[in-house]
Amino acid sequence: MTHHTAANHGEISGKHNSITGAPCRHMRLRNLGMALSKLEGKEKLEASLEQYSTPGDLASRWLFDIMAFGDLTSGCRVLDLGSGNGILGIGAVMLGAGYVTLVEADETFCEIAETNAEKTLQDENYDIINQVIGVDALDLGDIDLIITNPPWGRLSEGADTCFLDLISSLGVTTHVMHSAKAKHIQKIFENLNWTVEKYGEADFPLPASYGHHKMHRGSTRAGFWRLSPP
Repeated sequence: MTHHTAANHGEISGKHNSITGAPCRHMRLRNLGMALSKLEGKEKLEASLEQYSTPGDLASRWLFDIMAFGDLTSGCRVLDLGSGNGILGIGAVMLGAGYVTLVEADETFCEIAETNAEKTLQDENYDIINQVIGVDALDLGDIDLIITNPPWGRLSEGADTCFLDLISSLGVTTHVMHSAKAKHIQKIFENLNWTVEKYGEADFPLPASYGHHKMHRGSTRAGFWRLSPP
């Protein structure tokens, strides 16, 4: 299998400060990170549901890497699975995506995402679906790209299975954030003849109350994968 990094795609030029070390336009990246950091979040995250808040700077760096691969393109339709407050999907539209569908099981998170989207995006650019992946039937329409930070399964092994099953059934290029130690993602999708690439890692901050994580200075290590269907 041929592996490459986002840096090989060369679509973004400037300072190297993305997750992979791929070059990016410094001011644009910084501005996106600042804008995403201002989005409203959920005050009380539920550890039992593995709810995390993705920081604006990490979200912006990841989105720039996705764009460097040529996967986040002008006018594309993005699906954000387990969208939380909408930070990744909203950021994708800010970088030129034509439409984003946010899918989130937590009603409070959906309300927060609605508030954030109303302040940031145009009505015709997004949809928010309050349904449970793997339980409810999802009517998603056409999709060009999936972005997801699913449950990592630290409390309940296999908590991400319904996310991965949906990704495989939809058959579109997907970028996943997961525990850097995860081994099953590559195995599952290579068995389905997908091209799998783990292209980066980054520290992911966690609340101190998340005692089930092995943390160093309040963080854990996140990995980033690109899954491309046959």
